[in-house]
Amino acid sequence: MKKTVQIVALLMLVLMLIAIRVFVQPYFYDPLIDYFKSDYLSKPIPQINFKLFFLNLLYRYSLNSTISLAIIYLVFKNIKTLMFSLKIYIIAFVVLCMILLLLLKYNLNLDYQLIFYVRRFLIHPIFLLILLPAFYYQQLKTRKVRFKK
Repeated sequence: MKKTVQIVALLMLVLMLIAIRVFVQPYFYDPLIDYFKSDYLSKPIPQINFKLFFLNLLYRYSLNSTISLAIIYLVFKNIKTLMFSLKIYIIAFVVLCMILLLLLKYNLNLDYQLIFYVRRFLIHPIFLLILLPAFYYQQLKTRKVRFKK
């Protein structure tokens, strides 16, 4: 793929991530958005329809993950890197959803920030910001090893 096409594709994918963040908020069921925007330290956690909430989390996480995986593939053009990233995304979703469910369902809200950040990892493409530099660093280390031989 030509460099210009790759850059345009990357820009479009990043714009898609921004669009998900900015424009589709009214389309997702998330009562915690208003809760964390208000004085959440003095209020109890709102009532949550857990099925609808986690279905919307899955949908939003899937959108962000698909776009993030496309970005990772465009940058590194390596199927092994893509498959490893996919496994990380799947495992992270399962683990983070279980943690969030426990925190919300059993009122383990001793630390509201924990709920905030676990939810944030699920609704924002934070793993992309972690994985891109990690894979880039790994790629640099691999090149140095090859050149030493």
